[in-house]
Amino acid sequence: MGVAFGTDGIRGAANVELTAEVAVALGRAAAAVLGAGTWLIGSDTRASSPMLAAALAAGLASAGADVVDLGVLPTPGIAYHAQARGAPAAVVSASHNPWTDNGIKLLAPGGRKLSDALEAAVAENLTGAVAAPPAMVGRITRAVDAVAPYVAHLIASLEGRRFDGWRVALDCANGAASEVAPLVFRAAGADVIVINDAPDGTNINHDCGSTHPDALRRAVQSSGAAAGLGFDGDADRVIAVAGDGTVVDGDRIIAICATDLHARGRLHGDRVALTVMSNLGLRQALAAHGISVAETPVGDRYVLEAMEREDLAIGGEQSGHVIFRDLATTGDGLLTGLVLLDAVARSGQPLASVAAAAMTRLPQVLRNVAVPVAERDAVAGSPDVAAAVADAADELGGTGRVLLRASGTEPLVRVMVEAPSEPQALAIADRLCDVVRKLAGPQ
Repeated sequence: MGVAFGTDGIRGAANVELTAEVAVALGRAAAAVLGAGTWLIGSDTRASSPMLAAALAAGLASAGADVVDLGVLPTPGIAYHAQARGAPAAVVSASHNPWTDNGIKLLAPGGRKLSDALEAAVAENLTGAVAAPPAMVGRITRAVDAVAPYVAHLIASLEGRRFDGWRVALDCANGAASEVAPLVFRAAGADVIVINDAPDGTNINHDCGSTHPDALRRAVQSSGAAAGLGFDGDADRVIAVAGDGTVVDGDRIIAICATDLHARGRLHGDRVALTVMSNLGLRQALAAHGISVAETPVGDRYVLEAMEREDLAIGGEQSGHVIFRDLATTGDGLLTGLVLLDAVARSGQPLASVAAAAMTRLPQVLRNVAVPVAERDAVAGSPDVAAAVADAADELGGTGRVLLRASGTEPLVRVMVEAPSEPQALAIADRLCDVVRKLAGPQ
């Protein structure tokens, strides 16, 4: 049907690539593969989300599934309900993408992302799944209150500790966290300052949230907050800002939380799951504490697979997508924010000091080169690109890293270079981007 699963479900331009017809077909296919019992659906605040959620629910119901609509809720909140009910679920969201995009990701019963095999089976059924007879058509109902149980679940992670006397700024990205995030942190005792919590269908992620921390930095410094937390559109990731305005990315968050778990004897196997994009400085900092790394491809699903395979407590990505496997089935920006601030509060030091001590970041340059989806994988895997990457690696020796890969969700080839100095990293990244652009041709 012209759509394909990427590293985080199906995404595309809403009502152009990801249409109501696609959502109906996906609902039928999902019911055929995962079963036509009770399904949960939740969504973010994009203008197209109600349309796609309704179409997806219609597809599921037409295949005989009963559907419970959770309404607007963070992706991890939907996963929480799926785990609590032992039910499959679907999330209508394009995460940090612009409002004109949307996506659908499916969760297996219990709230975990689908395996590659299950995704392939759903894709194969997109055009073949059939409707149920009239007597078997499912019912669609609305959940009475999906927010309160999720809030209680998050607060329980603090084990009774609170943030009384703390002022915390929250940037809700005009997304799915807009209602629930202030409730959570106020319930934990914090004095909460909230920005970008007025979604209008088109302002989700626009110059705000985890991918644009400037507004949060200003809010933290103007309000005298001890810390700020910026979520993305579906609130499965978070970036922090310290009281002095320092941005604390996912790598530093993982460093702080992993070493805190290690010190308390809660880091299973003294090992952390990280993607290939994690900064070399994080790996060095963890090694200094006797913590080893399980390296995975980019994508939280691969991080979670490694965590489950090795029984790990924490893993995540530089983007702020962090998974605490003892507490959740997927990355959760609100949960990560709570765990981070809890560790900082118990340290007795400000977030800026804790973050600075946690790791020394190696200069890292990230570049995105536009390449059509049809050519993306071929360009990234071409002999010319491989030779250029090898030359760069030889230049760096053991003092840095080079990673070049095709994006799993966007028409981009991503280039990452770490080097002892930023000028060297910039120069190598520029050379690699030039090779990619030459192969991709005019755009």
